[in-house]
Amino acid sequence: MLDKNKAGRTSTQARGAVAASLLATALLCTLPSGSAWAQKFPITDQARATAQQTAARGIPESELSPGAPDRYVVKRGETLWGISGVYLRQPWRWPELWGMNLRTIANPHLIYPGQTLYLERSGGYARLHTGGPGETIRISPRTRYEGLADSALPTLNPQLIEPFLVEPEVVQELAFEQAPRIVATRGSHSIIGNGDLAYVRGAEGSPVELDADTPRQWRVYRNLVPMKDPASGEILGYEAQYVARATLVRGESEQENPAGEGKIEVVPVPATVSLSGAKEEVRPGDRLLPAVRQGFANYVPHAPQVPVDAQVVSLYGSTAVRYAGQNQVVAINRGTADGIEVGQVLTVLSGGERVQDKTHENKPTIKLPSEINGIAMVFRTFERVSYVLLLRVSDAVQVGDHLVNPQQ
Repeated sequence: MLDKNKAGRTSTQARGAVAASLLATALLCTLPSGSAWAQKFPITDQARATAQQTAARGIPESELSPGAPDRYVVKRGETLWGISGVYLRQPWRWPELWGMNLRTIANPHLIYPGQTLYLERSGGYARLHTGGPGETIRISPRTRYEGLADSALPTLNPQLIEPFLVEPEVVQELAFEQAPRIVATRGSHSIIGNGDLAYVRGAEGSPVELDADTPRQWRVYRNLVPMKDPASGEILGYEAQYVARATLVRGESEQENPAGEGKIEVVPVPATVSLSGAKEEVRPGDRLLPAVRQGFANYVPHAPQVPVDAQVVSLYGSTAVRYAGQNQVVAINRGTADGIEVGQVLTVLSGGERVQDKTHENKPTIKLPSEINGIAMVFRTFERVSYVLLLRVSDAVQVGDHLVNPQQ
């Protein structure tokens, strides 16, 4: 059980350390709210209602971070998550910040380098605004296929998150066993990598064919690792180890060959794939799963609307790793079936070990309190597990640590 009293005492220092969310997510785009770009990032009814309530007067100055600047110029290379920490003590409360200037902040999910943010304080309340619709934003030359929206700041550093949008894959054991498998390589190679060709066969009765219903892009995986619930020991799914990308070049077929005495032998011909982006050597026996069509998203960090008490199931990258730190990825034992959504912000609680009180003559077992260790954000979900990025942690995170709703 968690020490609820301890978990509820969020110090100013801890809140300052974890502040990094959504001003930006709550900031502006000068595009109209009905534009195509605005529609890319949906705004919930609850968020809009909260914004409308606070739009008239702003938010209490006490909700601002210490030292929040009156004027701030957005710089290239920054992230929305980082800028939000400049302004908010509790950055996941983005609808209220958005409400500070609802009229001009039509789309709170886009902000650009070169924009200037202005903070106005009056009567104990604060409002945030930009230069307005007439503000000039200078952008570098780009191809005609790119527009202003392409230069908008991301919520998180793409380098931290993009690999994990395609690499982790949680599957059921039977589905993995029935997935297409690499059976051979070109020439005499036993281990293959970037630029090589590999040959693939599907399960019995399910050949890999080059038709409209078959994906062209695949991922190569191996070594299913069970993901066990730290509390119950139940297997929630299996994490497949990512190896490489594969592009389908030719489908499976059959070839007739003379077999002597006027007989014809029908020999199966495997499908052909071209490999790229190999993280490890590709080997016969590796399995192929369709590539997930999921690119980097400008996440909208927000507090969960349901109670969350999750635990760390595993640390992504290696089963030999025992501890994870800032900007690393961990899996938790809650998923879409539990109301977990992409963008949810969670408080990390570490500690709470059971130890022996050696100062007592009977040396009883006691449980230490769980301490706030930082903050994390959900970026990929499956039915029963999810992956989160550790955005701010002050100490190592390990399997069994809890993640709960942000402390208010």
